[in-house]
Amino acid sequence: MANVYGKNQATSAAEAANIVPRAEFRVFGQGIINTVETAMWKAQATLFKIRQSSEIYILSRHTNEANVKIRDGLLDIKTKVGETPERFEIFQPCGKFRFSVARGELRTIFDNLLVKVELNKDTYSLNQFLSMINEHGDTVAVDVQKERYGFTVNGVICEYARVLFNGAMVETACVESENYAAMKGAAEALEIAALENVNYLKAAKRVVGF
Repeated sequence: MANVYGKNQATSAAEAANIVPRAEFRVFGQGIINTVETAMWKAQATLFKIRQSSEIYILSRHTNEANVKIRDGLLDIKTKVGETPERFEIFQPCGKFRFSVARGELRTIFDNLLVKVELNKDTYSLNQFLSMINEHGDTVAVDVQKERYGFTVNGVICEYARVLFNGAMVETACVESENYAAMKGAAEALEIAALENVNYLKAAKRVVGF
């Protein structure tokens, strides 16, 4: 759990490439937290940590496979690299870049968002980056506030959370692990396995209408 709830640190693309990607199964809706809170104790869950965070998600009209967000002053990107047989999504970290962000790193971000942006500066500040996002017709920045409760079920990382997308509240729960086989059992134990698997990008788009 330390890698999930530990201190957020800058990571180069080369360092990120060596991280073993986790698969994730995530659900959104209302009433999810009551279901999970009841089920987690029956499953003998081990509570780990509560964390609140303020983040900005960058959405693209052209893809739901590039998870780009800003948190703790870092521009963080993960890209979808596959699915498990159960259709749990696998995202590979691609780097956490501190502002001001170099042009080459920003080019990687926009290429994965499948949008064309002219980059003629060597580095870009946070405000300059957000200006490009908000001025481009195919991208949008979404304010995301999270109150996350992390725990484990049979060694599998789990959480439930209250999330605000531009002020609109929705509940979420997820299981994630490098041990893909164990995830199904954890999702079933939390009584969320039958729900639709929805990542943050898809949920944010539904809420804000993008």
